[in-house]
Amino acid sequence: MIILGIDPGTAMLGWGLVERTGSRLRAVDYGVISTPSDMPLPERLEAIYLSLTDLIELHAPALMGVERLFFTKNVQTAFAVGQARGVVLLAAAIHGIEIREATPNEVKVATAGHGSASKDQVQRMVQAVLGLAELPTPDDAADALAIAICVAHRERSVSRIPVGAFDRSALTPAPSGITPYERAVREALRRERLGIGPESVVNRAPKSKTAS
Repeated sequence: MIILGIDPGTAMLGWGLVERTGSRLRAVDYGVISTPSDMPLPERLEAIYLSLTDLIELHAPALMGVERLFFTKNVQTAFAVGQARGVVLLAAAIHGIEIREATPNEVKVATAGHGSASKDQVQRMVQAVLGLAELPTPDDAADALAIAICVAHRERSVSRIPVGAFDRSALTPAPSGITPYERAVREALRRERLGIGPESVVNRAPKSKTAS
C-alpha cells in the first residue's frame, strides 16, 4: 500500500510517499511543491493541483494523509493553509483517494513517541523509521513523511475503524485488543480535547524504530 502524506501550504506544500508492506515502511519519494509569492492566488492553487495530480497519477496512492487544520494566531497563515488544504482534498476526491486526517500530536506520537517532540526529533525519527541515508529535507517534506507514517501505523493497528471516517477522535474506541501505539494516540487525543499541554504526554508508543 502506498500512502501520500501532505503538509499543506500555499507557498510551500510538503509531500511524502511511503509504501507499507506488512510491518515494514519505506520511503518512495518526497519533496515540496512551491509557488512564487508574486503569482496570483488562483494560479498558485492551480499549480498545486496540477502537481498533486501528477504525483497521484504517477504513484497511484491508496490513501492520502493530511494534517488537520488548527486555528492559529496568524490568521493569514491559517487562510493560506486552508486554501491549499482545500485543493488537496479536491484532488483526492477527484481521483477517488480516501483521506485520513491527523493532528500534530498524533503525528508526533506516531514518529517520535510523544506529543512534545521537536521538529528535529521528528525529522530524525522519520529518517530512522524509513531507513533513509540522510535526514529528509526540507522540514515540509519531512513533516509530510511523518504524516504518511502516522497513517500507515493507524491503518495497520486500527483496521477495524470505518475507512470513510475523517475525524478519528469522534469514533467510538474499540472495546479490546488495544495496541500500545493505539493507546498512545488515544491519550494524545484525550489530552488535546481537555486542553492539556503536550509537554505532559506520556511516552507510550513502541520504542522500536521500525514500524509496528
